[in-house]
Amino acid sequence: MTDTQHQTYATHRQTVPLFHGVLFGLLVLTFIGAAVNLYESLGNSERLYSASLIFVLTFATIMLMFFSRVFALKAQDRAIRAEEQLRHYILTTKPLDPRLTLRQIIGLRFASDDEFVELARRAADENLSEDAIKQAVKTWRPDVYRV
Repeated sequence: MTDTQHQTYATHRQTVPLFHGVLFGLLVLTFIGAAVNLYESLGNSERLYSASLIFVLTFATIMLMFFSRVFALKAQDRAIRAEEQLRHYILTTKPLDPRLTLRQIIGLRFASDDEFVELARRAADENLSEDAIKQAVKTWRPDVYRV
C-alpha cells in the first residue's frame, strides 16, 4: 500500500502476488506433474529414482514456502506483542491485561493511542476476537511493515 494514511480494516491485509499467486501456483503445478511422473514411473526401475526425487524435492519446496511464511509471522508476532506491551505501559504505566491473547494484542496494534487503552480493556473484559477488535477501531493506525 503506497498511501499509509488510508489503510483501513478493508485494506489492511497484504499479499505479495508473486509469492502468494505465481510461486504457489507454479509449485502446485510442479507437484501435480511430479506426482503424475512418479505414478507413470512405478513400473520402470530406470525412471523411478529420478521421479521419486523430483516428487520429494517438490514437496520439500512447498513445505519450505509454507514454513518460511509461518516463521516470519511468528517473529513479527513476538515483536508486535513487545511493542504493544510497551505502548500500553507508556500510556498507562501498567502492563497489558494478562487475559489478552496474542491474537487480541495483534488486533490492537491498529488502534490509535486515543482508543488503545479502552479497547484493550474492552477486549479483555468481553473476550473480543482479533477481527472484532480491528472492526472496533475508529481511528486506524496503519501497519505497513507486516508481511
